[in-house]
Amino acid sequence: MANKRDYYEVLGLSKGASEDEIKKAYRKLAKQYHPDINKAPDAEAKFKEINEAYEVLSDPQKKATYDQFGHAGMDGFAQDGFSQGFGGMNMDDLSDIFSEFMGGMGGGFSGFNFGSRSSSRRTGPIKGDNRYMSMDIDFLDAVHGVDKLINISVDKMCTYCDGTGAATKADLETCPTCRGSGRVMRQSRTAFGVFSQQSVCPDCRGTGRHVKKICPHCGGQGYNNVKEQVEVSIPAGINTGQQIRLQGYGERGENGGPNGDLYIEINVRAHKHFQRDGNNIYITVPISSVDATLGTKVDIPTAYGDVELTIPAGTQPGQQLRLKGYGIKDMRTSNMGDQYVRVEVEIPKKLTREEKELYEKLANRKKESVFEKFKKNFK
Repeated sequence: MANKRDYYEVLGLSKGASEDEIKKAYRKLAKQYHPDINKAPDAEAKFKEINEAYEVLSDPQKKATYDQFGHAGMDGFAQDGFSQGFGGMNMDDLSDIFSEFMGGMGGGFSGFNFGSRSSSRRTGPIKGDNRYMSMDIDFLDAVHGVDKLINISVDKMCTYCDGTGAATKADLETCPTCRGSGRVMRQSRTAFGVFSQQSVCPDCRGTGRHVKKICPHCGGQGYNNVKEQVEVSIPAGINTGQQIRLQGYGERGENGGPNGDLYIEINVRAHKHFQRDGNNIYITVPISSVDATLGTKVDIPTAYGDVELTIPAGTQPGQQLRLKGYGIKDMRTSNMGDQYVRVEVEIPKKLTREEKELYEKLANRKKESVFEKFKKNFK
């Protein structure tokens, strides 16, 4: 996965390219690198890469998933025959391409077999697509971890017929139309000759099997839609954007294949006072000018309860003090981050008579004010 190039880069496009731009770029590159035309050693590999990129970006659902999750979001999609010739193009596209290949020469083509996207459909088990959802959790739940119950509607294989859709094993036979292949051949006559094209068997829908009597428990579908309440364990230290995987809760598989998976993306709500940076927590606390000058001890709120912190004498506004080990646990190493306390010194706007007298006495005892020292050094 890590070695795959960005699909937009493969087609020479920028993210957000239109459907017409994607199609135009694909047609140009497909003609350039098709191994029947281009005999370079790397032509076939490039052609497969181009087809794979087009297969995703030309499909609205796959494109939306890829734009959000990148290559990781493609794990659950059953790839519809990347590198299957010009499978992503219609007959008009093929006519244009071969017209350019032949340079306008006369003559036709017969016996060419171009597989459509659906022709690559397998009759064996196919895993279902992945599903995606998001979940909001509180800041402290992300710090400590939490179990959440969610309601999920999911298609599950019918246990009575094992996903075949038949009432009994004797009611399951080979499809007479496609003879078990799941595909049928059709021919199209064009100006270039006769083209043979494979497509999914309309009678068995690609399964290669015919059901004489359907299963009474699933109505011949091979699956039942059930609603479940599932417990999701959210680990301590999780952060916004990280995902949790629930195996088997994605889209249903085909031909007895397993379900895809459900990926839950976490969004951590902001806290009123705590702020997170990596595995560290930051908080700003107010203290009086007297406490900042003389020093004091205060009980600081943390994600784990109040912790006593010594404010040293002469603490300056904006100064940060550390509470080691009171941050967030790293999900990979289990090492704990720290909590940093930013001190905000508050100057009183109103004084009692006694407080005012004390401040005046303090001011009169000083021979030189702080500002006067600044002015003297300034000169």
